[in-house]
Amino acid sequence: MARLVELSIDERRELNKMGDKSEAACRQTLVVLAQNPQILPPNFDLAEAQRDLVALDQLRPLAVRIRQLANKIDDSEMALGSDILSSALEGYALAKAVGKGAALDAMRESMAQRYGHRRKASKAPVS
Repeated sequence: MARLVELSIDERRELNKMGDKSEAACRQTLVVLAQNPQILPPNFDLAEAQRDLVALDQLRPLAVRIRQLANKIDDSEMALGSDILSSALEGYALAKAVGKGAALDAMRESMAQRYGHRRKASKAPVS
C-alpha cells in the first residue's frame, strides 16, 4: 500500500496504458530481457520493471476485493434509500388520508414540494 500513487487527470491522460493484449506481450518481453541481459544498456532498469510487475500482481486481487466491496456498499446504500423512500411515501399517503394538523400539513407540504405538487390555496368566498 505504501507505493500507491494518485494521478491527476492530465497524468492519467499522458500515461501509456497497458491493456490485456499488451500485458501478455510485456510479460513475455521481460522474460526475454531477463534471459538476455547482455542486450540491455546500463541505464535500463530491468529489476525495477520486474518489481513493478510483482507489485501489479499483488495489487490486482486487492483491487478486485475493494471493487466488490464498493459495489456492495453502493447496492446497500441504494436499497436503504429505497426502503426509506417507500416508508416515507406510505407515510405521506397515510397523512393525506388522515386529515389535517400542523405536523401533517408540514409533512404533506414537504412531500408535495419534492414531487412537484402544489397545495391549492384556499379560496376565499366571493362576496
